[in-house]
Amino acid sequence: MKAKTEREWKNDVLRRLERLADRKSNDAVKLAFLGEGQLEEIEKLDLTGLTELKRHGNGAVEIRLVDKLLALEKLYSMAGQSGEGAERFLRALEETGADKGKTEREDL
Repeated sequence: MKAKTEREWKNDVLRRLERLADRKSNDAVKLAFLGEGQLEEIEKLDLTGLTELKRHGNGAVEIRLVDKLLALEKLYSMAGQSGEGAERFLRALEETGADKGKTEREDL
């Protein structure tokens, strides 16, 4: 297996940042409320943005997620280093905005 080039690494990082910036929190919330009989469901969840989950003895649940704004800032910073990166950044923003609007309309 050959080693990745710098460009391949950069593209990989850009893809991952786009995914983090565009992720939804729904599955992290589902995880917080899964019962013991539903543990096989964990494999089906997208927990990409989940950094920490705590269940307290009093029933409270604490969920920590990746900072989407920080991911977008890093993506923007990397995108500024090349024309291709800037195009990918703008495309990701457009897709995120389109998905967000779609989700908000569905909730109404």
